[in-house]
Amino acid sequence: MATYGRSDLALAKKYNISVEATLEVIGGKWKCVILCHLTYGKKRTSELKRLMPAITQKMLTQQLRELEDDGIVNRIVYNEVPPRVEYELSAYGWSLKSILDSLCNWGEQHIIKEYGDKYAVLEDNVLNR
Repeated sequence: MATYGRSDLALAKKYNISVEATLEVIGGKWKCVILCHLTYGKKRTSELKRLMPAITQKMLTQQLRELEDDGIVNRIVYNEVPPRVEYELSAYGWSLKSILDSLCNWGEQHIIKEYGDKYAVLEDNVLNR
């Protein structure tokens, strides 16, 4: 049975349009939320969980691993007792900042259009101030 690396699969992969490649990396319910929080600096897993109480620990861990595998976030392990791990946007991850800002701005306008008062439906969160 042959094994294929990511570059081998990339040669066989075809996208209909390039936004599919973007959504493959940052699509889903939680990845953009995680990335938005990381634009405010390094975060430990427990900090991200506190900022996103609706996400399960298993899902948070899975999403962080996928973002790390795609080179979007860096996982920093400190040689301490107890061990400490932080996540930050990589240089490649920072290239998504304008996309994340646009998504947030569009979402805010959509909330205002649909609900009128954005503060009636947005959580009290550092990202919503």
